Amino acid sequence: MAVVRPFKGVTPKQELAEKVACLPYDVMNRKEAKEMAAGNPFSYLHVVRSEIDLPDSVGDYDSLVYDTARKNLDKFIAEGIMSQEQNPIYYIYRQLMNGRVQTGIVACTSIDDYINDVIKKHEFTRVAKEIDRINNFDRCDANTEPVFLTYRKNDEINSIVNDWIKFHMPIYNFTSEDAITHIFWKLDDLSLVKRVGEIFDSIDYLYIADGHHRSASSVKVGLKRREENPNYNGTEEFNFFMAVIFPDEDLFIMDYNRVVKDLNGRTKEAFLSEVSTKFNVEKLNQNEPFKPMTRATFGMFLEGDWYKIQAKEGTYNAQDPVDRLDVSILQKNLLQPILGIEDPRTDNRIDFVGGIRGLGELERRVNEGFKVAFSMYPTTMNDLISIADAGEVMPPKSTWFEPKLRSGLFVHKLGE
Repeated sequence: MAVVRPFKGVTPKQELAEKVACLPYDVMNRKEAKEMAAGNPFSYLHVVRSEIDLPDSVGDYDSLVYDTARKNLDKFIAEGIMSQEQNPIYYIYRQLMNGRVQTGIVACTSIDDYINDVIKKHEFTRVAKEIDRINNFDRCDANTEPVFLTYRKNDEINSIVNDWIKFHMPIYNFTSEDAITHIFWKLDDLSLVKRVGEIFDSIDYLYIADGHHRSASSVKVGLKRREENPNYNGTEEFNFFMAVIFPDEDLFIMDYNRVVKDLNGRTKEAFLSEVSTKFNVEKLNQNEPFKPMTRATFGMFLEGDWYKIQAKEGTYNAQDPVDRLDVSILQKNLLQPILGIEDPRTDNRIDFVGGIRGLGELERRVNEGFKVAFSMYPTTMNDLISIADAGEVMPPKSTWFEPKLRSGLFVHKLGE
């Protein structure tokens, strides 16, 4: 049963929320983060990407980066830019993008649920990426960014959330520069706070949608605090980490496309010939970007031409939840055997393009130096949950969720 509990959130002053809120730390590089925060001393990037406040000669993972993050967070609180709630409550976070709505509950979840697989995972993590967020969270004494979780919808939770939204004014309501609207309510009725926790206690599992590294890092910081406090009783804040928890029906996974720098020593003709052994290959006369609308079908952009390629029968196991993923089909039948990409997590010949950037970005990448691009059919929420339930792991870069959660709208202090 899932432990979901309220917390004393640290949130921005109402009139500053739009200036404080920023994109997640991992969707931009250092240069981009610096440009995004330019001229905005309130940007939460000063906490989650605090290297922007240091000379370029200071490395991204230098100890000074994490000291600066703590200094900046403390300054935000000391100057009243952000303040902490007096009592543990839940929050409701709604996002609107292109007519789509997703509404989640901001809460804390248990590190023990993560360890015991009540919070289910579908990706491997990389130690180097974990260490970065471990240092940020530990030095700041806070979960500075949330994890993105989902669960199989529950009608009573939906009813509580919808009724609250109907009869209460939000504390934040703004549209960010990427045209996504962010609306935020405090759910502070104590009887409802209690009931929400009880309902989640009857839900078997939560699932990580996005934020595997933040989850793993939060848990390791919690375990570190347990070692430092051997008389802990399990109720301390460091036993929990912050998440936004959405019903599965609200979430939308976009395609996560691939671009590759070379044809692994092959000519175009030889490459197409090898591809045709596993895929039906059709050159598209209209030469417009091809967006797959069915499973096991891909678009391929090669030397100015678009192709539709479809996996042949027998190239994958349709009954296996991992093997039937389009990312698996492409990896096992083309990227690895033909292009020689054994591990897409570490091979610098491949890059990944989120579907939010459009298929024109694939053409641009190829026209500017990459050799071939592949447009993908997106992984579904049912795929994600089925794989997590089976205890399996998705291939790297299988999911791209939009919209992204904004950081800086809520912080969970570990030392309370």
